[in-house]
Amino acid sequence: MIVGLVYLSNSAPTVVRSEFIYESAPFPSCHASTICETRKGEFLAAWFGGTAESNPDVAIYTARLKDGKWSPPRETAKGLDDQHHRLPCYNPVLFQPSKGPLMLFYKVGKGPQTWWGMLMTSKDHGNTWSESTRLPVGIFGPIKNKPFELPDHTLLCPSSTEVDGWRVHFEFTKDFGKTWTRTEPINDGKQIGAIQPSILRLKDKSLRAVGRTQQGFVFAADSRDQGKTWSPMTLTKVRNPNSGLDAITLRDGRHVMIDNGTPTGRTPLNVFVSNEGSTWNDVLTLESEPGEYSYPSVIQAQDGTVHFVYTWRRQRIKHVVLRF
Repeated sequence: MIVGLVYLSNSAPTVVRSEFIYESAPFPSCHASTICETRKGEFLAAWFGGTAESNPDVAIYTARLKDGKWSPPRETAKGLDDQHHRLPCYNPVLFQPSKGPLMLFYKVGKGPQTWWGMLMTSKDHGNTWSESTRLPVGIFGPIKNKPFELPDHTLLCPSSTEVDGWRVHFEFTKDFGKTWTRTEPINDGKQIGAIQPSILRLKDKSLRAVGRTQQGFVFAADSRDQGKTWSPMTLTKVRNPNSGLDAITLRDGRHVMIDNGTPTGRTPLNVFVSNEGSTWNDVLTLESEPGEYSYPSVIQAQDGTVHFVYTWRRQRIKHVVLRF
């Protein structure tokens, strides 16, 4: 059933599918979903679920869309300290590189100031997973949004920290998470406090990062050397209530962003489109009722459709498919 969608532009996309990934689950609260398409052409989603965010029982769950139906949620990873005591998990990120295994990044710890990055891989499209490995000190993996695969197959991972102000940096791995390098933070966390970037490819082949800020607007920063260095961070005209967003570049060169698009609160949840990555048009409202609709993830599938998943009132994960 398709409900709650409001079209804001004559060029608005067509809704292909709108549904909850599950109707019931062994946890009352969920957040921070992610989605990828496997090499088999199936879709895999992940999120964290438990009694409430930051509680020790919060684990990473996955579900698969196969033959038009989502499988029941399955606990895929849980957080443990060195003494095997439970710790909460956060912010899973699924990514299928063009070469190499399917990857599942997530975080474990008592909160963003002390958490660490974890990685699992799968060679059978997410049916089974490797043992979890802890990323090196100072490496967190993609903090909320998926990596960007560079032409040489290096994964450029958009990351951030919340220790000395909210600061964005980028991490590189050429071997699917075995070894890493990273940039220094690209902002000071004072003039603009920013986290959780997404990466776009502009028509001149440069990269643009956009993401969440504490200043009420989406930030932007550009790189002309494949993510090694970045321009000073600026604020766009797209509103952001200090809440996670995501953005991708479509194969036709247009850019799609999903963001709350409001200065406060986590409703509505809107879809924006840009031709050049600077001017964004609000084309569709996915959610507008009272409640929290947040932390979206977006990908373009091989058939050209665009898939979104996001938190629905912290009770369920919603999946919407659009055709642009």
